[in-house]
Amino acid sequence: MAAQAPDGITQEHESNSRRANPWPLLLLIVLLGAGLAGLFGGQPAIVRHSSNDMVAMSVRTPETLRNGMAFETIVEVTPQRPIGDLVIAVSDVLWREMTINTMIPAAGDESHRSGFHRFSFGDAKPGETFRFKIDGQINPPLFAGTSGEVVALDGERRLAAVPVTIKVLP
Repeated sequence: MAAQAPDGITQEHESNSRRANPWPLLLLIVLLGAGLAGLFGGQPAIVRHSSNDMVAMSVRTPETLRNGMAFETIVEVTPQRPIGDLVIAVSDVLWREMTINTMIPAAGDESHRSGFHRFSFGDAKPGETFRFKIDGQINPPLFAGTSGEVVALDGERRLAAVPVTIKVLP
């Protein structure tokens, strides 16, 4: 005995059935692939260097972040000569629309001059690496990105600078 179609279903209904549309699945695969490739942030931090006969300096921070993400920045300074007052200075424009949560070690003195947040750590001996860890978070109004510089100073004398650019995605 042949199965009968339910009432109201005709041969015309059965012949007009469509196959599943592959485009939503392909779009999902492309978005997942882009995310896994790191195009939306989440890649390891890159290290930027600057060195001369006075200091070697590196800044490790993410290159791409998303709004609301927490991030870590590590600044390392290795003096080649004695430094009387090691100051790490961060330009205003780099930290605009960011919340800085912690800085380790704590600076002996903090100030703001000439468009830079300055953190003073006292003397530094040649060959000994000073490590400054900064934890922050991107605020929602920051869109597209930011750039500025991190500078090592001996008091007021500029020793080295590292330009930093961070791309911020929604």
